[in-house]
Amino acid sequence: MRRQACFSLLAVATALLVGLPQAGAQQRVPSSAGDLTVETVAGGLEHPWGLAFLPDGRMLVTERPGRLRLVGTDGRLSAPITGVPNVAARGQGGLLDVVLDPGFAQNRTIYLSFAEPRAGGSGTSVARARLNERGTALEGTKVIFQQMPTIASNLHFGSRLVFDRTGALFVTVGDRYGQRDQAQNPANHIGKIMRIAPEGGAPADNPRVEGWQPEIWSIGHRNVQGAALHPETGQLWTAEHGARGGDEVNTPMAGRNYGWPVITFGIDYSGARIGEGTAKAGMEPPLFYWDPSIAPSGAAFYTGAVWPAWKNSLFVGGLAGQMLVRLSTQGEAVTGQERLLEGLGERIRDVRQGPDGFLYLLSDAPAGKLLRVRPAR
Repeated sequence: MRRQACFSLLAVATALLVGLPQAGAQQRVPSSAGDLTVETVAGGLEHPWGLAFLPDGRMLVTERPGRLRLVGTDGRLSAPITGVPNVAARGQGGLLDVVLDPGFAQNRTIYLSFAEPRAGGSGTSVARARLNERGTALEGTKVIFQQMPTIASNLHFGSRLVFDRTGALFVTVGDRYGQRDQAQNPANHIGKIMRIAPEGGAPADNPRVEGWQPEIWSIGHRNVQGAALHPETGQLWTAEHGARGGDEVNTPMAGRNYGWPVITFGIDYSGARIGEGTAKAGMEPPLFYWDPSIAPSGAAFYTGAVWPAWKNSLFVGGLAGQMLVRLSTQGEAVTGQERLLEGLGERIRDVRQGPDGFLYLLSDAPAGKLLRVRPAR
Protein backbone atom coordinates (compact mmCIF):
# COMPACT_ATOMS: atom_id res chain seq x y z
CA MET A 1 0.00 0.00 0.00
CA ARG A 2 1.66 3.22 -1.16
CA ARG A 3 -0.85 5.84 -0.22
CA GLN A 4 -2.04 7.02 3.12
CA ALA A 5 -4.47 4.73 4.94
CA CYS A 6 -7.50 6.47 6.30
CA PHE A 7 -8.45 4.28 9.25
CA SER A 8 -8.71 5.85 12.71
CA LEU A 9 -10.63 5.65 15.96
CA LEU A 10 -13.01 8.29 17.24
CA ALA A 11 -11.30 10.99 19.27
CA VAL A 12 -11.03 10.35 22.98
CA ALA A 13 -13.66 12.12 25.06
CA THR A 14 -12.93 15.62 26.31
CA ALA A 15 -12.77 14.30 29.87
CA LEU A 16 -9.57 12.46 29.01
CA LEU A 17 -7.66 15.61 28.09
CA VAL A 18 -6.18 15.79 31.57
CA GLY A 19 -2.46 14.94 31.67
CA LEU A 20 -0.70 12.42 33.86
CA PRO A 21 1.02 14.56 36.48
CA GLN A 22 2.72 12.03 38.78
CA ALA A 23 3.84 8.41 39.05
CA GLY A 24 0.90 6.08 39.54
CA ALA A 25 -1.61 8.34 37.78
CA GLN A 26 -3.85 6.49 35.33
CA GLN A 27 -6.18 7.19 32.43
CA ARG A 28 -8.57 4.83 30.67
CA VAL A 29 -8.71 5.11 26.86
CA PRO A 30 -10.46 3.13 24.11
CA SER A 31 -8.85 0.95 21.45
CA SER A 32 -9.82 -1.69 18.92
CA ALA A 33 -8.57 -4.36 21.35
CA GLY A 34 -10.62 -3.06 24.28
CA ASP A 35 -10.09 -0.29 26.77
CA LEU A 36 -6.51 0.51 27.76
CA THR A 37 -5.04 1.89 30.95
CA VAL A 38 -2.21 4.41 30.55
CA GLU A 39 -0.25 4.82 33.76
CA THR A 40 2.78 6.85 34.73
CA VAL A 41 5.69 4.65 35.76
CA ALA A 42 8.10 7.54 36.36
CA GLY A 43 8.01 11.32 36.00
CA GLY A 44 10.49 14.15 36.23
CA LEU A 45 12.49 13.19 33.14
CA GLU A 46 13.81 16.14 31.14
CA HIS A 47 13.04 15.53 27.47
CA PRO A 48 13.52 11.74 27.64
CA TRP A 49 14.52 10.35 24.25
CA GLY A 50 15.48 6.65 24.26
CA LEU A 51 14.48 3.58 26.27
CA ALA A 52 16.03 0.13 26.62
CA PHE A 53 15.09 -2.76 28.92
CA LEU A 54 17.76 -4.56 30.92
CA PRO A 55 17.45 -8.33 31.45
CA ASP A 56 16.31 -7.79 35.07
CA GLY A 57 13.39 -5.58 33.99
CA ARG A 58 14.96 -2.24 34.86
CA MET A 59 15.14 0.37 32.12
CA LEU A 60 17.81 2.67 30.77
CA VAL A 61 16.40 6.07 29.76
CA THR A 62 18.29 8.89 28.04
CA GLU A 63 17.50 12.54 28.71
CA ARG A 64 18.36 14.94 25.91
CA PRO A 65 20.40 17.36 28.10
CA GLY A 66 22.96 14.55 28.49
CA ARG A 67 21.83 12.29 31.34
CA LEU A 68 21.44 8.51 31.33
CA ARG A 69 19.34 7.02 34.12
CA LEU A 70 18.17 3.67 35.38
CA VAL A 71 14.47 3.34 36.13
CA GLY A 72 13.65 0.61 38.61
CA THR A 73 10.71 -1.76 38.32
CA ASP A 74 9.16 0.39 41.07
CA GLY A 75 9.58 3.54 38.93
CA ARG A 76 12.40 5.03 40.98
CA LEU A 77 14.98 7.06 39.05
CA SER A 78 18.67 6.55 39.68
CA ALA A 79 21.16 9.36 39.91
CA PRO A 80 22.67 10.14 36.48
CA ILE A 81 25.04 7.41 35.33
CA THR A 82 28.59 8.68 34.92
CA GLY A 83 30.81 8.16 31.87
CA VAL A 84 28.29 9.45 29.31
CA PRO A 85 29.97 11.39 26.46
CA ASN A 86 29.61 15.18 26.29
CA VAL A 87 26.68 16.23 24.14
CA ALA A 88 25.63 19.29 22.18
CA ALA A 89 22.34 19.86 24.00
CA ARG A 90 21.05 22.58 21.70
CA GLY A 91 17.94 22.66 19.54
CA GLN A 92 17.09 19.05 18.68
CA GLY A 93 20.52 17.86 19.78
CA GLY A 94 21.66 16.07 22.91
CA LEU A 95 21.75 12.51 24.21
CA LEU A 96 19.51 10.49 21.92
CA ASP A 97 19.05 6.73 21.60
CA VAL A 98 20.26 3.82 23.72
CA VAL A 99 20.42 0.12 22.80
CA LEU A 100 21.88 -2.98 24.42
CA ASP A 101 24.47 -5.16 22.73
CA PRO A 102 22.94 -8.52 21.70
CA GLY A 103 25.41 -10.11 24.14
CA PHE A 104 24.66 -7.70 27.00
CA ALA A 105 24.03 -10.50 29.50
CA GLN A 106 27.67 -11.50 29.09
CA ASN A 107 29.47 -8.25 28.20
CA ARG A 108 27.21 -5.48 29.66
CA THR A 109 27.89 -3.35 26.57
CA ILE A 110 25.52 -0.58 25.53
CA TYR A 111 25.48 1.90 22.64
CA LEU A 112 24.43 5.56 22.69
CA SER A 113 23.72 7.97 19.85
CA PHE A 114 24.19 11.65 20.54
CA ALA A 115 24.77 15.08 19.05
CA GLU A 116 28.52 15.47 19.44
CA PRO A 117 29.98 18.98 19.96
CA ARG A 118 32.83 19.63 17.53
CA ALA A 119 34.88 22.52 16.23
CA GLY A 120 32.64 24.37 13.80
CA GLY A 121 29.39 22.68 14.79
CA SER A 122 28.14 19.21 15.66
CA GLY A 123 27.14 15.87 14.21
CA THR A 124 25.43 12.62 15.15
CA SER A 125 27.86 10.16 16.74
CA VAL A 126 27.64 6.70 18.31
CA ALA A 127 29.55 5.53 21.38
CA ARG A 128 29.85 2.12 23.01
CA ALA A 129 30.60 1.49 26.67
CA ARG A 130 30.30 -1.08 29.44
CA LEU A 131 27.67 -0.51 32.14
CA ASN A 132 29.26 -1.43 35.46
CA GLU A 133 27.71 -4.10 37.68
CA ARG A 134 26.11 -1.56 40.01
CA GLY A 135 24.58 0.36 37.12
CA THR A 136 26.17 3.60 38.26
CA ALA A 137 28.83 4.24 35.60
CA LEU A 138 29.85 3.61 32.02
CA GLU A 139 33.35 2.27 31.56
CA GLY A 140 35.60 2.42 28.51
CA THR A 141 33.33 4.80 26.62
CA LYS A 142 34.51 5.00 23.01
CA VAL A 143 33.09 6.79 19.96
CA ILE A 144 32.76 4.27 17.12
CA PHE A 145 30.98 6.38 14.49
CA GLN A 146 30.91 10.08 13.60
CA GLN A 147 28.57 11.58 11.02
CA MET A 148 30.62 13.63 8.60
CA PRO A 149 30.94 16.42 7.73
CA THR A 150 30.46 18.53 10.84
CA ILE A 151 27.61 21.02 10.32
CA ALA A 152 26.82 24.28 12.14
CA SER A 153 23.18 23.36 12.78
CA ASN A 154 21.18 22.31 15.85
CA LEU A 155 18.53 20.40 13.88
CA HIS A 156 17.85 17.00 12.27
CA PHE A 157 20.24 14.62 14.02
CA GLY A 158 18.06 11.47 13.67
CA SER A 159 18.78 9.11 15.44
CA ARG A 160 17.83 5.48 16.19
CA LEU A 161 20.03 2.46 16.77
CA VAL A 162 18.88 -1.04 15.76
CA PHE A 163 20.87 -4.29 15.66
CA ASP A 164 20.09 -6.58 12.74
CA ARG A 165 20.12 -10.37 12.96
CA THR A 166 23.78 -10.59 11.92
CA GLY A 167 24.93 -8.36 14.79
CA ALA A 168 25.53 -5.26 12.65
CA LEU A 169 24.19 -1.95 13.92
CA PHE A 170 21.89 0.32 11.88
CA VAL A 171 22.38 4.03 12.64
CA THR A 172 19.85 6.54 11.35
CA VAL A 173 20.79 10.21 11.00
CA GLY A 174 19.18 13.36 9.63
CA ASP A 175 19.93 15.84 6.86
CA ARG A 176 20.88 18.49 9.47
CA TYR A 177 18.29 20.95 8.04
CA GLY A 178 19.52 23.40 5.47
CA GLN A 179 21.68 20.64 3.96
CA ARG A 180 18.87 18.64 2.36
CA ASP A 181 20.47 18.37 -1.09
CA GLN A 182 23.36 16.52 0.58
CA ALA A 183 21.01 13.61 1.29
CA GLN A 184 21.61 12.70 -2.38
CA ASN A 185 25.40 12.87 -2.03
CA PRO A 186 26.68 9.39 -1.07
CA ALA A 187 30.16 10.75 -0.36
CA ASN A 188 29.00 11.99 3.06
CA HIS A 189 26.76 10.86 5.97
CA ILE A 190 24.09 13.57 5.64
CA GLY A 191 20.54 12.17 5.30
CA LYS A 192 21.61 8.51 5.25
CA ILE A 193 21.13 5.23 7.06
CA MET A 194 24.40 3.63 8.12
CA ARG A 195 25.18 0.02 8.97
CA ILE A 196 28.30 -0.42 11.07
CA ALA A 197 30.12 -3.17 12.94
CA PRO A 198 29.78 -3.19 16.75
CA GLU A 199 33.38 -2.01 17.08
CA GLY A 200 32.96 0.59 14.32
CA GLY A 201 33.74 0.48 10.62
CA ALA A 202 31.74 -1.05 7.80
CA PRO A 203 30.72 -4.74 7.71
CA ALA A 204 32.04 -6.67 4.71
CA ASP A 205 28.51 -7.32 3.39
CA ASN A 206 27.49 -3.65 3.21
CA PRO A 207 26.49 -2.43 -0.26
CA ARG A 208 29.51 -1.66 -2.39
CA VAL A 209 28.30 1.16 -4.58
CA GLU A 210 30.82 3.31 -6.42
CA GLY A 211 31.24 6.68 -4.75
CA TRP A 212 29.46 5.65 -1.53
CA GLN A 213 31.02 5.86 1.90
CA PRO A 214 31.44 2.27 3.10
CA GLU A 215 29.19 2.69 6.16
CA ILE A 216 26.18 3.81 4.08
CA TRP A 217 23.25 1.41 3.73
CA SER A 218 20.76 3.72 1.95
CA ILE A 219 20.51 7.38 0.92
CA GLY A 220 17.87 10.05 0.40
CA HIS A 221 16.46 10.32 3.94
CA ARG A 222 15.32 13.48 5.72
CA ASN A 223 15.24 12.76 9.48
CA VAL A 224 14.69 9.16 10.60
CA GLN A 225 13.70 8.98 14.29
CA GLY A 226 11.92 5.62 14.33
CA ALA A 227 13.41 2.25 13.40
CA ALA A 228 12.64 -1.40 14.16
CA LEU A 229 13.22 -4.86 12.68
CA HIS A 230 10.20 -6.77 11.42
CA PRO A 231 9.85 -9.73 13.82
CA GLU A 232 9.27 -12.29 11.06
CA THR A 233 11.38 -11.09 8.14
CA GLY A 234 14.17 -9.23 9.95
CA GLN A 235 13.70 -6.34 7.51
CA LEU A 236 14.43 -2.83 8.81
CA TRP A 237 11.39 -0.53 8.93
CA THR A 238 11.76 3.19 9.55
CA ALA A 239 9.57 6.18 10.42
CA GLU A 240 10.87 9.41 8.95
CA HIS A 241 10.02 13.07 9.43
CA GLY A 242 9.00 14.72 6.19
CA ALA A 243 8.24 18.37 5.66
CA ARG A 244 4.53 19.36 5.64
CA GLY A 245 2.51 16.28 4.78
CA GLY A 246 5.49 14.09 3.93
CA ASP A 247 6.16 11.85 6.96
CA GLU A 248 7.08 8.38 5.70
CA VAL A 249 7.34 4.73 6.61
CA ASN A 250 10.04 2.96 4.60
CA THR A 251 11.69 -0.46 4.46
CA PRO A 252 15.24 0.63 3.56
CA MET A 253 17.09 -1.85 1.36
CA ALA A 254 20.83 -2.02 0.76
CA GLY A 255 22.08 0.39 -1.90
CA ARG A 256 18.68 2.03 -2.53
CA ASN A 257 17.78 5.72 -2.84
CA TYR A 258 14.69 6.90 -0.92
CA GLY A 259 14.36 10.16 -2.76
CA TRP A 260 14.67 13.08 -0.35
CA PRO A 261 14.56 15.89 -1.40
CA VAL A 262 13.91 14.97 -5.05
CA ILE A 263 10.68 13.06 -4.44
CA THR A 264 8.35 13.63 -1.49
CA PHE A 265 4.66 13.84 -0.67
CA GLY A 266 5.35 16.91 1.46
CA ILE A 267 5.73 20.59 0.76
CA ASP A 268 8.00 23.17 2.38
CA TYR A 269 6.83 24.92 5.55
CA SER A 270 6.46 28.06 3.43
CA GLY A 271 4.04 26.21 1.15
CA ALA A 272 6.58 25.99 -1.68
CA ARG A 273 6.99 22.81 -3.70
CA ILE A 274 9.93 20.54 -2.91
CA GLY A 275 11.75 18.55 -5.57
CA GLU A 276 10.28 17.06 -8.73
CA GLY A 277 7.13 15.32 -7.51
CA THR A 278 6.25 12.05 -5.78
CA ALA A 279 7.99 9.53 -8.05
CA LYS A 280 11.14 9.19 -10.12
CA ALA A 281 12.93 6.28 -11.74
CA GLY A 282 15.66 4.89 -9.51
CA MET A 283 14.09 6.27 -6.32
CA GLU A 284 11.94 4.35 -3.86
CA PRO A 285 8.48 5.69 -2.91
CA PRO A 286 7.39 5.33 0.72
CA LEU A 287 5.52 2.28 1.88
CA PHE A 288 3.12 4.61 3.72
CA TYR A 289 2.91 8.34 4.41
CA TRP A 290 1.02 10.75 6.64
CA ASP A 291 -0.71 13.88 5.40
CA PRO A 292 -1.08 15.94 7.53
CA SER A 293 2.17 15.12 9.29
CA ILE A 294 2.29 13.58 12.76
CA ALA A 295 6.08 14.05 13.28
CA PRO A 296 6.84 10.35 13.87
CA SER A 297 9.47 9.30 16.37
CA GLY A 298 10.21 5.96 18.10
CA ALA A 299 8.82 2.77 16.59
CA ALA A 300 8.41 -0.85 17.71
CA PHE A 301 6.76 -3.98 16.35
CA TYR A 302 4.40 -5.79 18.71
CA THR A 303 5.15 -9.47 19.32
CA GLY A 304 3.58 -10.07 22.74
CA ALA A 305 0.65 -12.19 23.89
CA VAL A 306 -1.28 -9.44 25.70
CA TRP A 307 -2.98 -8.19 22.52
CA PRO A 308 -2.98 -11.14 20.03
CA ALA A 309 -4.91 -9.13 17.43
CA TRP A 310 -2.06 -6.62 17.32
CA LYS A 311 0.67 -9.14 16.48
CA ASN A 312 3.17 -7.66 13.99
CA SER A 313 1.60 -4.20 14.24
CA LEU A 314 4.09 -1.35 14.02
CA PHE A 315 3.57 1.20 16.79
CA VAL A 316 4.89 4.71 16.05
CA GLY A 317 4.98 7.67 18.41
CA GLY A 318 3.69 11.02 17.18
CA LEU A 319 5.26 14.26 18.42
CA ALA A 320 3.28 17.04 16.73
CA GLY A 321 0.38 14.60 16.43
CA GLN A 322 0.49 13.84 20.18
CA MET A 323 -0.61 10.26 19.65
CA LEU A 324 0.43 6.65 19.38
CA VAL A 325 -0.25 5.18 15.93
CA ARG A 326 -0.75 1.47 15.31
CA LEU A 327 -0.07 0.37 11.74
CA SER A 328 -1.38 -3.10 10.95
CA THR A 329 0.90 -4.94 8.54
CA GLN A 330 0.74 -7.88 6.17
CA GLY A 331 4.15 -8.92 4.94
CA GLU A 332 5.79 -5.78 3.58
CA ALA A 333 2.54 -3.80 3.37
CA VAL A 334 0.67 -1.46 5.71
CA THR A 335 -2.99 -2.51 5.78
CA GLY A 336 -4.55 -0.11 8.29
CA GLN A 337 -4.03 2.68 10.80
CA GLU A 338 -5.40 3.14 14.30
CA ARG A 339 -4.76 6.36 16.21
CA LEU A 340 -4.50 5.92 19.96
CA LEU A 341 -4.05 8.14 23.05
CA GLU A 342 -4.95 11.32 21.20
CA GLY A 343 -6.59 12.77 24.29
CA LEU A 344 -3.53 12.58 26.52
CA GLY A 345 -1.86 15.64 25.00
CA GLU A 346 1.57 13.97 25.12
CA ARG A 347 4.34 14.15 22.53
CA ILE A 348 5.32 10.49 22.20
CA ARG A 349 9.09 10.27 21.65
CA ASP A 350 9.79 6.54 22.02
CA VAL A 351 7.86 3.27 21.99
CA ARG A 352 9.06 -0.10 23.33
CA GLN A 353 7.48 -3.44 24.12
CA GLY A 354 8.31 -4.52 27.65
CA PRO A 355 9.13 -8.06 28.80
CA ASP A 356 5.62 -8.18 30.28
CA GLY A 357 4.08 -7.66 26.83
CA PHE A 358 2.85 -4.16 27.68
CA LEU A 359 3.82 -1.03 25.74
CA TYR A 360 6.12 1.57 27.27
CA LEU A 361 6.28 5.16 26.01
CA LEU A 362 8.40 8.23 26.64
CA SER A 363 6.73 11.63 26.54
CA ASP A 364 8.88 14.48 25.28
CA ALA A 365 8.54 17.44 27.65
CA PRO A 366 10.60 19.43 30.17
CA ALA A 367 8.97 17.21 32.79
CA GLY A 368 8.58 14.12 30.65
CA LYS A 369 7.23 10.74 31.70
CA LEU A 370 7.72 7.05 31.27
CA LEU A 371 4.26 5.64 30.56
CA ARG A 372 2.97 2.07 30.53
CA VAL A 373 0.01 0.98 28.38
CA ARG A 374 -1.84 -2.16 29.47
CA PRO A 375 -5.36 -3.60 29.21
CA ALA A 376 -7.86 -1.93 31.49
CA ARG A 377 -9.10 -4.15 34.29
